[in-house]
Amino acid sequence: MAFRRWSVLILLSLGAVIAFIDRTSIASVLAVGTFRVQFHLTDLDRGALASAFFWSYALLQIPMGWIVDRYGVKFPYAIMFGVWCVASACTGLMSTFSGLIIMRIFTGVGESIVVPASYRWIRANFTEDRSGFAVGIYMIGTKIGPAVGAPLAAWLIVQHSWRFMFLLCGVVGLLWLVPWMLLARNDSSGRGVAAKAAAKAIPLRNVLSSPLVWGTIIINFCYNYFVFYCMTWMPAYLVEQRGLSLRTMGLYSFFSFGGIALVALASGWAADVLIRRGHDAVVVRKAFVIAGFALACTELLGAVSHSLNGALFWNVVSLSGLGFATANHLALCRLTLIPAPAVGLVTGIQNVSTSLAGIVAPLLSGWLLEWSGGYRAPMEVIFVFLVVGAVTCIVLLRRRWAPVLPDENDDPPRLPLHFGTSLVHRG
Repeated sequence: MAFRRWSVLILLSLGAVIAFIDRTSIASVLAVGTFRVQFHLTDLDRGALASAFFWSYALLQIPMGWIVDRYGVKFPYAIMFGVWCVASACTGLMSTFSGLIIMRIFTGVGESIVVPASYRWIRANFTEDRSGFAVGIYMIGTKIGPAVGAPLAAWLIVQHSWRFMFLLCGVVGLLWLVPWMLLARNDSSGRGVAAKAAAKAIPLRNVLSSPLVWGTIIINFCYNYFVFYCMTWMPAYLVEQRGLSLRTMGLYSFFSFGGIALVALASGWAADVLIRRGHDAVVVRKAFVIAGFALACTELLGAVSHSLNGALFWNVVSLSGLGFATANHLALCRLTLIPAPAVGLVTGIQNVSTSLAGIVAPLLSGWLLEWSGGYRAPMEVIFVFLVVGAVTCIVLLRRRWAPVLPDENDDPPRLPLHFGTSLVHRG
């Protein structure tokens, strides 16, 4: 059973790699001059194309959380996986700007299942003192995807074309479905029946009335604003502002996203060790989150640097440093402080803010770039959001504000349900 559990976790991480390659490959294309000329793209057009994925992705987060809470992970994930791979492949067949937008929207439809399903599965299969490491393994996929995606997309574009890149990535990704269908179990029956009943125990109004949930929404937005800026505009920044070639840009993108992946795994493991030694889980994970946001603020040093080496150094350090927050903020906001029956729903709600960051970051950065004529203004806005995220973590992430079962509303003190806690209603 342990083999199957870890195998499925690795598959979820590989699924995230494929998802983020398909999600971020557009960024390398937007840095290609001939592509911009072919479709007559302004900076605002580039921002719109980069954000189109998140229009549908944001809209479907809560529905997907509801689906995996009630119908399990295996088959919904498999269906939506096929949708996004086909849409990604078809992007390479488009000849109009509107066609590109539509395919990016359908890619977002398919990938909207990834986060709610993954966290629902981790919450059901790992205990609190193992969840940080489990999330770290999963998060490697979300960071290796863009780390590998940028140089891979750049190489395929240089060697072949942007059309071939989309077609190849979409078609090859479908191979993942074979081991998934063989190893993942259908959890929509048996234990899944109890999960459906339990999921109904915490209604949406209880979730939305929780200050903690709103705090996690703000933190998710601030964290992901920086990440999605890097996914969508960092390639163009390195090519246009810092004068790197497409291939060299891909290399530095790899170092940045590879760095955040490794730091996320190490910090998740370190937090788990401290928790197993008796330290408070919330205090430990909050400390890592705040440290990650603080290190990420060094991106502003790269923005103001007149040295190419200095700019590239802080570019790597700031995104890698955010890795201290990665696994721990996700474990804290989606597992540690969230009752088990509502993980899919709450994750879906939180991921709406993640999706909004994916919409706002490319568009606002594109507008600021066009308005200011440089990348310093977009990076100053990132700094502001990082500070807001750190402060929100300190103020709002408290156990007593976690969502609770309806019949526990009058029971002080209010504590969230933890791993292994039975759902017992007062009668």
